[in-house]
Amino acid sequence: MDNRIVLTDYVRRMTGALMQAGVKSVVISPGSRSTPLAYAFASTDNLKVYMQIDERSAGYFALGLAKASREPVVLLCTSGTAASNYHPAITEAYYARIPLIVITADRPHELREVGAPQAIDQIRMFGQHVKYSIDFPLAERNPDIDDFIDRHINRALSVALTAPWGPVHLNVPFREPLLIDFDRPVPDSTFSERIAGEAMLDTTAARQVTALLEEAERGMLIVGDWPHDMDKKAFWDFADALQWPVLCDPLSNLRSEVPENVHALCIDHYDAILKSEVFKEKAVPTTVLRLGAQPVAKPLSLFLKKVKPSVVIAVDESPEFRDSLGIVTHHIQASPTSLFQLVVNQSRTAYTELWVRANELASEVTANYEGVPGDEGIIAKLLFEHLPDGVDLISGSSMPIRDVDTFFRKTEKDITHFANRGTNGIDGVVSTALGIQAARKRPAWLLIGDLSFLHDVNGLIATRFHEMDLTIIIVNNDGGGIFSYLPQSTVPEHFEELFGTPTGLTFEHIAAMYDAQYAAVTTSEAFQTELAKPKNRPLRMIEVFTNRQMNVKAHRDLWQQITERLEGDE
Repeated sequence: MDNRIVLTDYVRRMTGALMQAGVKSVVISPGSRSTPLAYAFASTDNLKVYMQIDERSAGYFALGLAKASREPVVLLCTSGTAASNYHPAITEAYYARIPLIVITADRPHELREVGAPQAIDQIRMFGQHVKYSIDFPLAERNPDIDDFIDRHINRALSVALTAPWGPVHLNVPFREPLLIDFDRPVPDSTFSERIAGEAMLDTTAARQVTALLEEAERGMLIVGDWPHDMDKKAFWDFADALQWPVLCDPLSNLRSEVPENVHALCIDHYDAILKSEVFKEKAVPTTVLRLGAQPVAKPLSLFLKKVKPSVVIAVDESPEFRDSLGIVTHHIQASPTSLFQLVVNQSRTAYTELWVRANELASEVTANYEGVPGDEGIIAKLLFEHLPDGVDLISGSSMPIRDVDTFFRKTEKDITHFANRGTNGIDGVVSTALGIQAARKRPAWLLIGDLSFLHDVNGLIATRFHEMDLTIIIVNNDGGGIFSYLPQSTVPEHFEELFGTPTGLTFEHIAAMYDAQYAAVTTSEAFQTELAKPKNRPLRMIEVFTNRQMNVKAHRDLWQQITERLEGDE
């Protein structure tokens, strides 16, 4: 049989199996060895294909797509170091539990380890950062190979979508010639259907958990990063019945669309509140229930690690213990939604009122905060107050996410927040934001620092191939602002050289290169004026110049004001 027909049926079968298993989107970086699959993907109806030339950025773009859509996304590249460039995004996907389906095209077996160009060892090249890895056979006319493709692709997707979700790797060798027949249909599959369910609490487990909650004297509910499509109403009904203070991490997305009847229970200023030693002495919980990952706020982590509540319950679909503090006493392997079915009717306690009152006081301080010249906090505050209903907010993993924690106040607006907190890296953030916007199809706002923006300037290449609606707020403090809060800042020797790393770069020329609407501002007043102007291009960039030293002082002054307000309210 014609080799082209054999190759066509091979890649068409792969495409069909991927779509049957739930794949709707593919991100492709151009290359020769991946040609057969690239052709198959591009010529398949009902499959959305995105292009990104830079593989490192492509990985994060696919990450953003999968994070926002809550669906598996295929990532395809050619052989060699193109595949190596996927590794940072794959690592983030692994720890953030994002289902990337990574397909690396490869040289045929006879060209491996013989000095052939663009040939590296790609077998299990992503090591422990993928949940499943397999080297596919070469295309041939063989029913056993057909069955292999159908079943192993479904197996890969099943692994990717089993808790904890995560990336999988398919290494697919191709022998030249690499062209296919576009008119051949998708072959019939030998595999029927993948059916999966959720891990729910059985009757005995439900009774045990209910007893733990009802016996709590001073209960605290903590919600970290969890899926943005979680049923908020069901959660808040559960929280309302429990009547515990709910410490809402920004990535819980529980600070948005807060129902009026539980508005007081939503504690959004705990990061600042827990900087008060006096308050911490009064606020020790006996029981903590945590849903999702450990929150961003370091003061909360330090507080919990020090006081070690007698009961700490972590609920997770995965058997993997996410317990970086070493304090969890009860790990419940079940979907968090299973807790919402529990019948728990508690009355509000003095402990809850303690948190509610503290949160109100801290909120009054931040509401009146006007900042100082060079301060980034006031920029974040003004941005969050300006955001309209029905948008997405993506924040960088260094200072931006911390400013979200401090200044993003609970609201009735529909604002969904995303960030890459699997490994907390500052790379790939621009591409992730573009992927999120591509998946969600609603206006997106990115708050990012100058170094993080520099890390992924190539991510903007995607704007040349796809429609987008993205506004980027670049906080340019000429270096790594987060280090000014760390102990390294107390040692002046080599601080700027090794940690501050000033570049002296500004981004107006980058904006011009990508035909973006651009403005540079140096004051909070100018920033407000710029925010009030209409967005007239798909990509908008507002560069805000700040001062690292003034920013640290302003933040610490604000936290001190909150502490004094709390400790004066006796």
